[in-house]
Amino acid sequence: MAHPVARLTGVTMPTPVRPLWDHARAAAFFDLDRTLISGSSAFVFGVAAWRNDLVPTPQFARDALGAVAFRVAGASDDTADQLRARMLGAVKGVRQADLLALNAVVVPKLLDRIRPEATALLDMHRKAGRDTYIVSASPREVVEALAQALGMTGGLGTVGEVADGVYTGELVGPFCYGTGKVDAIVELAAWEHYDLERCYAYSDSASDMPMLEGVGHPVAVNPDTALARTARQRGWPIVIFSRRTKQVAKHTSTAVGALGLAGAAFATGIRVGKKAVVRARTP
Repeated sequence: MAHPVARLTGVTMPTPVRPLWDHARAAAFFDLDRTLISGSSAFVFGVAAWRNDLVPTPQFARDALGAVAFRVAGASDDTADQLRARMLGAVKGVRQADLLALNAVVVPKLLDRIRPEATALLDMHRKAGRDTYIVSASPREVVEALAQALGMTGGLGTVGEVADGVYTGELVGPFCYGTGKVDAIVELAAWEHYDLERCYAYSDSASDMPMLEGVGHPVAVNPDTALARTARQRGWPIVIFSRRTKQVAKHTSTAVGALGLAGAAFATGIRVGKKAVVRARTP
């Protein structure tokens, strides 16, 4: 079986040689739009593609409106289907090299949108010895480049089929959205020996419920209404990010101090239960 990152990026990954006593490891998985960054990566990517004559003006206008609607209202299954169709249709016939060249413009703009609290969380997980990944419906060309720029372990994104250096308009593997995200994580975890019960996942949207339910430590970040309701019901931490403050986290269902929760939960693996019972777990 090919390594998931190798399959998604085309980069040859060596087969790991692990000692027999090597224990299962842990990772943290981050949604991209409205979680790691403020706003929509699709909008930033669309502007760059339009300015470089890779998409026509009418199509860019439709995609821009779609990105704004997503930012305001979140994504439903219908909008996800439309997004997938637009993404694949937009790149059909485009040379992969031209799309990759956009990263010189797109990645710095996305870095400007990284939430400071997200940067702090990435640092916490790295110091705790966890690998970190972006998991997004955005094109893997963007996701992987941004993950590398942030010093993360890798990125999982939607993969468009390429033939003779040109996008065909078809997918390679599942759309990295909804259940597609958790499928990618499970496959990666099997290869990298991650214990999903010790892993973390961060998202703002109820569309990522499969990903959040698939790990031992789900965290709702600036959640939409549906996710906020589920998080409160299940006792998941709710984290509020704002570009105007350096506040790391705010838990909305307990009286636990925000900074204390962040430092304990994210560094040592504490999970908060429905009735504000804090249970320490071995990291």
